[in-house]
Amino acid sequence: MDRVIEYFLQPGDVVFGGRQMRLCTVLGSCVALVFWHPQRLLGGMCHYMLPRQRSQGAGNLNGRYAADALALLLECIHRAGARPEQFEVSLFGGADMFPGIKRCNGIGIGQQNVNAARSLIQAHGLQCQVYHVGGRGHRHLVFDVGTGRLQLNHADFVRKVFESPKSNAR
Repeated sequence: MDRVIEYFLQPGDVVFGGRQMRLCTVLGSCVALVFWHPQRLLGGMCHYMLPRQRSQGAGNLNGRYAADALALLLECIHRAGARPEQFEVSLFGGADMFPGIKRCNGIGIGQQNVNAARSLIQAHGLQCQVYHVGGRGHRHLVFDVGTGRLQLNHADFVRKVFESPKSNAR
């Protein structure tokens, strides 16, 4: 039996690897994008905080921002010799953590993060198979790269498990 290595993603982290990995994170208004390749048992997750940078400076990509986090994850996919469209994509997070705060534009940061993710997914020609976004309260997400199983704990329910139909077909 292979030993499973568990990684806990903080905001700004991007992790990608093989079947021996389990990726975990806690989300509030932040968003996690999860990619899983059911045939090669590869997968990854990014956890970003903000939809965009105020000013785009020269330099390295910063995983705290939506476009940069996805770019870093796509780099990992390409380095593994795979194509993004071969992956199942899932989207989680974007909660309204401070519902009592009045916003000048009416859209909270959580919803802005979700909107950014959906725009980026569409811009890259990808489709989101599983999503659980918005609402209130934090989410605890666990992704097992070896099986594609996603386990989500949220204030609205004790536990929800998402399994790819492809993971059962093997």
